[in-house]
Amino acid sequence: MSAGGRFAGRRAVVTGASRGIGAGIAQRLAAEGAAVAIVARTVDAHPTLPGSLTETADLLRGYGNPVAVIAADLADGDDRARIVPEAAEQLGGPLDILVNNAAAAMYAQPSEMPLKRRRITYEVNAHAPLDLAQAALPAMLERGEGWIVNVSSHSAVHAPGPPFEHQGLAATIGLYGSSKAALNRETNALAHELWGRGIRVNTVEPRAAVMSEGAEALAGHVIREDQKESMEEMVEAVVHLCDCDESSTGAVHVSLDLIAERGLTVKALDGSPWVRA
Repeated sequence: MSAGGRFAGRRAVVTGASRGIGAGIAQRLAAEGAAVAIVARTVDAHPTLPGSLTETADLLRGYGNPVAVIAADLADGDDRARIVPEAAEQLGGPLDILVNNAAAAMYAQPSEMPLKRRRITYEVNAHAPLDLAQAALPAMLERGEGWIVNVSSHSAVHAPGPPFEHQGLAATIGLYGSSKAALNRETNALAHELWGRGIRVNTVEPRAAVMSEGAEALAGHVIREDQKESMEEMVEAVVHLCDCDESSTGAVHVSLDLIAERGLTVKALDGSPWVRA
């Protein structure tokens, strides 16, 4: 699609954009006209996973809009403090859209999770999204408009039981899920604070697993075909919340449910018509 699309003139930051859902969100925003800053820890190839910021940036530049590449470790408070100012400088103005997609996915039994890993989990999954929102908000409030979308997870919901499932991810995903539960409540609290001031703040989670490169590597062996949803569907839900009206704020949305409830037409990542494989 051309640079004169739905998001023409808007500036966005997408974290965790070197591959997977983040890269898909960044592509879709760029395809519909947005200037996009993409963020991840490393610019070039990952030692074990496909995809990189360089590859995502090359793809985005094909749509003719400004692209900023920002290497930052979201677990480091000082490092992530650079993101919003650098994005605004490179994109030529303040942000309209912030998508907090990056996540530290560390799985272990709660009794065995080391403090270092717990701290990284909460730094990336709960503290970083709020820090980036705080950095982006002054300019959004000055203009009276802005969109913040936090990508969450169904693991935030309490595990059913007893009896409890002691096999597979159910046994080790609890502390990761607790960080996403914190993100959901944080989102709602921020929306509550900002209600009536033009800022929309939401979370969205997949109903099923989106088999990104990272998800495939971590859990592909335990996720059945009927437990998966397409990248295009998850991205559609996120992008909708990047352009929703003021009444849509403070909620935890489920991707496929949101698409059905609002009658959204799922598009391909390049904004063209999408046909389910």
